[in-house]
Amino acid sequence: MAEYVHFTDEQKQRANSVDLVDFLRRQGEQIIRSGREWRWKRHDSVTIRGNRWFRHSAGQGGLAIDFVQEFYGLSFPDAVTLLLGGEQGTAFRQSDKKVPETERKEFILPEAADNMRRVYAYLLKQRYIDRDVLTHFVREKKIYEDKEYHNAVFVGCDENGTARHAHKRGTYSNAAGYRGNVEGSDPKYSFNYIGTSDTLYVFEAPIDMLSFITLHKNGWQQHSYVALDGVAEHAMLHVLSKNMYLKNVVLCLDHDPAGIEASGRLAGILHEKGYTSVSCLQPACKDWNEDLKAQHGITPIPAKPHPKLEACKELCGEIRYLCGHIKSVKNPHEMLMEHYEKAVLLMQLSRSTDGQKAFLVEQLLSMTVYALFAVIVQYRQLEKPMNFKQLTDELCRSYHPHQDRGKLKTKAEDIQQDVNAINARLNTFGIRTLEDKQKLIASYMSLALNCVKALIFICLEEQEQRIEALQKQNEERSDYMQAVCEEFLQPGI
Repeated sequence: MAEYVHFTDEQKQRANSVDLVDFLRRQGEQIIRSGREWRWKRHDSVTIRGNRWFRHSAGQGGLAIDFVQEFYGLSFPDAVTLLLGGEQGTAFRQSDKKVPETERKEFILPEAADNMRRVYAYLLKQRYIDRDVLTHFVREKKIYEDKEYHNAVFVGCDENGTARHAHKRGTYSNAAGYRGNVEGSDPKYSFNYIGTSDTLYVFEAPIDMLSFITLHKNGWQQHSYVALDGVAEHAMLHVLSKNMYLKNVVLCLDHDPAGIEASGRLAGILHEKGYTSVSCLQPACKDWNEDLKAQHGITPIPAKPHPKLEACKELCGEIRYLCGHIKSVKNPHEMLMEHYEKAVLLMQLSRSTDGQKAFLVEQLLSMTVYALFAVIVQYRQLEKPMNFKQLTDELCRSYHPHQDRGKLKTKAEDIQQDVNAINARLNTFGIRTLEDKQKLIASYMSLALNCVKALIFICLEEQEQRIEALQKQNEERSDYMQAVCEEFLQPGI
């Protein structure tokens, strides 16, 4: 039986009040102003205003939750979770100002203990933080031990040095990793250090930040660091706004699917804010403290790559191989449309056989290949050298898992939008300008990317089905063995 996910009325109200323009921009979508409303470029029949949307082609509309269910193919619980930021703690701007907000409690730092024996023991002996680094923050009164529970408290201060935020971390070795923020904490002022160079390093948690500094101790005080206490952008943006000389941002989030997606989302936000020097630096293991543990001979938690990114890399390699083994194509657009007509019908099916899925994969791969051939043709007309390795590398770089949402039906709509855009550009009379050709190239590349997204969805769905089937077999085998054992244990047998 599926697990029931309960949301309070207040949570559902907040989810339904999310500003859809803000939401779509966070997903990397393009929104165009249309009078007092906004028009979604990917679905030009959809207009948006605040938390409301309307699809003119279908004569339907609704609020934010309906929107995510309709266009991202998510269930009600998944839609609400996405709008509320999910496990990653992302908060989207609210549109409906009438939604009551919980009054923030007064921020009071926990009372400090008489000494810091447990915090020092925990951070030095279990987390392997460098003593000099730890002592620096202790002297700055940014780390201390609370009296009641002996938690490590990481303090964030405002520009005047006043404590405005505190994150608590349990120090008992047998504890299940307690952590949480002190009530009333202002998320803009999380644990940080401001240096003099133009570089800001961004982390998920204070211990990640301290671990990174320990690993890169030489000259560490020149640079700036901030711990987000999750992956919300508020603290990072606040540090940048108050220290205008910070130009280079290095995202050092966890090496797992959540951290990878958050890095992509934060990079997008930074680019929107005008920051051009944004990079990602991943730990070799799951996080920076695991890297530090590994240096001390402790078996670390390994990194967990994003399954969508791994699938994308494999597919781009296969696409490059296919492109290299096709000698020439007289009319790539014609071939593209031929495979599109076969694929589009299959993508609309609610259920499909294994044979139909395999056939669909062939069509999508062919569409991607011929879209890239069409791009090559356009570049030749521009007398600009381009090869398939460059194009598939660009295809792989342009894929961001945090922007890849929804079911196969949604991806079919995206592909159809791209095909319509391409045909509209090709059917325009007159000589194409340089800008026209560049837009046509962008449309073909968008189509290729959306085909890859559809292929990734099919690939991962098949993997999940195989895993579920294997788990079911194991459960049935376990039940059978248990029944056999019980039978033999009965009296008289």
